[in-house]
Amino acid sequence: MIVVTGAAGFIGSCLVGKLNHRGIKEIGIVDDFSHPEKALNTQNKAFKLAVDRNEFAGWLRENHESVEFVFHIGARTDTTEFNKAVFDELNLNYSKEVWTLCSEYRIPLIYASSAATYGDGSLGYADDHALIPHLKPLNPYGISKNEFDKWVLNQERRPPFWYGLKFFNVYGPNECHKGRMASVVFHAFNQIRDTGSVKLFRSHNPDYKDGEQLRDFIFVKDVTEVLMFLMNHGKDSGIYNLGTGQARTFLSLANAVFSALLQKPVIHFIDTPADIRGKYQYFTEAEMNKLRAIGYQKPFTSLEEGIREYVQEYLTEKNYL
Repeated sequence: MIVVTGAAGFIGSCLVGKLNHRGIKEIGIVDDFSHPEKALNTQNKAFKLAVDRNEFAGWLRENHESVEFVFHIGARTDTTEFNKAVFDELNLNYSKEVWTLCSEYRIPLIYASSAATYGDGSLGYADDHALIPHLKPLNPYGISKNEFDKWVLNQERRPPFWYGLKFFNVYGPNECHKGRMASVVFHAFNQIRDTGSVKLFRSHNPDYKDGEQLRDFIFVKDVTEVLMFLMNHGKDSGIYNLGTGQARTFLSLANAVFSALLQKPVIHFIDTPADIRGKYQYFTEAEMNKLRAIGYQKPFTSLEEGIREYVQEYLTEKNYL
């Protein structure tokens, strides 16, 4: 059996769909299944059983002999949450327990880290293990992810092979439940549908013009392709970036959404909310040489093509992946 934590969430549910597409149905899904808005993400998925996230550790202790791989995708991902205790519980301590159990029972593991660990980017975006202790994330979410990365690198007991993936800005189907934390593509689509225009954050940094803030946006289908590659790769353990390696502006993103909807762009700028303004990343771009060097050669979907597919085949049609 393959286990996926966070399986009712955005990336986790897309991964379960990818596994199903590859003919894999012996899957244990783990999540907090009490949120009805996430139910649509798993409604058409094939899996063997569902385990509440609070019961997962005990379940794994009893059933580890039937588990051949763990994808630990579940996490608290709200970058506007500033209660450190929430992240200590759900991102740091929970992940430590998953790692420890996978190490004890010799189960390979992939876990979700984040590009938020890079902070303001002043130290660059290289997925070099030597850089990780020096990173200064800008919010408790990023701190929790980096603290776990640091902890992992200090462990002597490890799973037989493992990967931590620093996800950059992922967008795509199955993110409707995320609210404020959903991708800019999702919010832009809804704004255009409702008002005919898009609001983007004004730049509060003199080095960037309005709308020219840059992010490394990656389509969720590319993310699941890499996850499948690594599961089958089985060597070269470590922490890796997962972006496209090409930063794009928010203006480019907005224009692509308008294009997918066959509408003329109408863009307005608003102030970045005060609660995140001082913690705002103006540039992210994954260095992808490390993943390429171990053999992942597939091209990443362009921003325009990924947005076209997401908007026309999922958002407009209200489909789920």
